Amino acid sequence: MRMPVRHALALLAAGGLLGGLLLSAPIALADGASSTYLVLYKSQAVPADAAASVQQAGGTLVASYGAIGVAVVRSSSATFKSTLAQDSRIAAVSATAKAVVQLRDEISSEASNSPTVNLPATDTDTLSGLQWDMVQIHTPQAHAITGGSPTVVVGDIDTGLDFTHPDLAPNYDAANSADCISGAPTPLLPGNDLNGHGTHTAGTIAAAANGLGIVGVAPNVKIAGIKAGTDAGGFFFPEAVVCAFMWAGSHHIDVTNNSYFADPWLFNCKNDPEQKAIFSAEQRAIKYAQQHGTVVVAASGNASDDLAHSTQDRTSPDNTTPIVRDITNACAVVPVEVPGVVGVNANGSLGYKSYYSNYGVGTSDVTAPGGDRRYQITSDPGGGRILSTWPAAVGCVIPLVDPSGATYCYIQGTSMASPHVAGVAALIRSQHPGWSSGAIAATIGSTADPIPCPASMTSPVRYDLFPAFDNKAPQVCTGGTGYNSFYGHGQVNALSAVSK
Repeated sequence: MRMPVRHALALLAAGGLLGGLLLSAPIALADGASSTYLVLYKSQAVPADAAASVQQAGGTLVASYGAIGVAVVRSSSATFKSTLAQDSRIAAVSATAKAVVQLRDEISSEASNSPTVNLPATDTDTLSGLQWDMVQIHTPQAHAITGGSPTVVVGDIDTGLDFTHPDLAPNYDAANSADCISGAPTPLLPGNDLNGHGTHTAGTIAAAANGLGIVGVAPNVKIAGIKAGTDAGGFFFPEAVVCAFMWAGSHHIDVTNNSYFADPWLFNCKNDPEQKAIFSAEQRAIKYAQQHGTVVVAASGNASDDLAHSTQDRTSPDNTTPIVRDITNACAVVPVEVPGVVGVNANGSLGYKSYYSNYGVGTSDVTAPGGDRRYQITSDPGGGRILSTWPAAVGCVIPLVDPSGATYCYIQGTSMASPHVAGVAALIRSQHPGWSSGAIAATIGSTADPIPCPASMTSPVRYDLFPAFDNKAPQVCTGGTGYNSFYGHGQVNALSAVSK
């Protein structure tokens, strides 16, 4: 059962046990003098004396995720990491600022068995005619069957969301929203999304069918904002990512959308102790959410890269000076390459993979509209991009204001593709509340429309002009019609998904 808003906020303010999370009040440290660390314990449990041992080493316990054996700590001591690592119970201590997750878009199980209400929804809002993406995946036809159930909650792990936006406010779930930037959840406050990315992805998932603006894939479900991305630069630090998935799991959130990917280090390599620790901590948190019934959907990324054959990383660390390094398949992108995560590639209005979208056998599950402003251009003001909700106070390259005064924005990216699939997952959960997260993920793939590899890498999308950003390898589609590296099992189909 989900807690009422007042009870959830009271627990957060006071500190205490919340789904296996122990919150501590951090000691005030001088600006710029402290660092945040992830502590990965060998066993999936945090020792009872963790706070004391961290303090003895010169740090402060910020959050303790006992269910997965991960702690978030801060320290200003230059010897903190080496001192704490002497504890034989610890597998690794990693400074999180050196390994973050960053946005890359075109801008400067415990499933509820309670009865659900699956009412149809309309697609006649004022800007619905500009949503070519929804027509492409058959959401209007799906909405004639169901717009989703208000008992289903989608957690949008992103830069936050403008819950005062008139297209999001009707579906906003405050009790299941949180700000995880510090590594420990706090209430999500007004004006929390100064980046805009989170508000955009949230609209694609669950913008209400209320007569104004756009209509989301699942316009009747609830949307929770889980802020894990910074406003400046869109960095998703590991402590925030761990916090977000632990929050989702402990609150039994049905679906999470993850329109970001592990970046500096973009690829977390298991032969590097620090990067391995970060990957392991995040993987444990994702698995925790999945085991509590959460369907995890993630964008594949926008570097034209074959993730199944990555050989070089020239992107990382992108919060400092990138270093070109050779990598192998022992290096993985988080969260899209974590087992059980539904990986989503982007396509454009003609159905072809977008020129920028990552791909790969084993990492690509399905494809959804993410836009393509170069080769799959539409006649609307966005020119092939995706239209969705946007905070009025945040700048947008191609804005659009509804007659009501609400603000929207056109963007492209796999970040825009992923929330389409998260919305479809929410529709499936609405109709089948007892299904496991694995069953829902399998249904997304089995009901997708298969797309074969393009006959040529030059027509109509000039993939030959966009080699992989990191290793400069040419884009090549491999596999058959039923499954291939460009499209996975095919383009997601909302109608087929709700008709099964």
